[in-house]
Amino acid sequence: MSNGNRRLLQTDNVFLYIPNIIGYTRIILASAALYYMPWHPKVCTILYCISCLLDAVDGNAARYFDQCSKFGAVLDMVTDRSTTTCLLCFLSLKYPAWTILFQFLISLDFSSHYMHMYSSMTEGSSSHKKISQSSNRFLQLYYNSNVVLFIMCAGNELFFVALYVFKGPINAAWWIVFAVSGVICFLKQFINVIQIVNASRVLATIDKEERAKALNAKKQ
Repeated sequence: MSNGNRRLLQTDNVFLYIPNIIGYTRIILASAALYYMPWHPKVCTILYCISCLLDAVDGNAARYFDQCSKFGAVLDMVTDRSTTTCLLCFLSLKYPAWTILFQFLISLDFSSHYMHMYSSMTEGSSSHKKISQSSNRFLQLYYNSNVVLFIMCAGNELFFVALYVFKGPINAAWWIVFAVSGVICFLKQFINVIQIVNASRVLATIDKEERAKALNAKKQ
């Protein structure tokens, strides 16, 4: 696309940015997937997967059209968290014996991403995906590599989707899907734990620095 055509697509209305329109489309698809979730697994799975795959499109669109925005970043994260949470809630109904595990995964997912975004904003970072060189090396690899980020997020969702559509018995193909996506899902939770620990340390350091400044100001 030429620079002239790109200028035609420029708008001061953040809500009409192309990546944000893609975000709205994701919400519509996810909502439709939730509607079909209890009684039409095939339609639900197709809609859900398309919504998730578009997650890899909006970021590239934002950079391509130079339409990155704080609203878009938050919209993307909220959509991801909400969509996964709704699926895990349904899985808790399908597998009641594992409800406590799904509740833990929901809590970890929300808390780690919220604290990470809040700590990034507090540090003055323009995006939660911009990880400094002093941060944990696993977080650097996770956020600085689009390939790693896509594989981790896609594999994590694939594991939950596989649990949703699974009806048994477990054949060789299912074992492969569960094994590969299960390992990725575990690694994704590992990253979530690292993320919340790192964010906690960042916030605690900021609190310490602000407290020291306040005490020095009182002494003066």
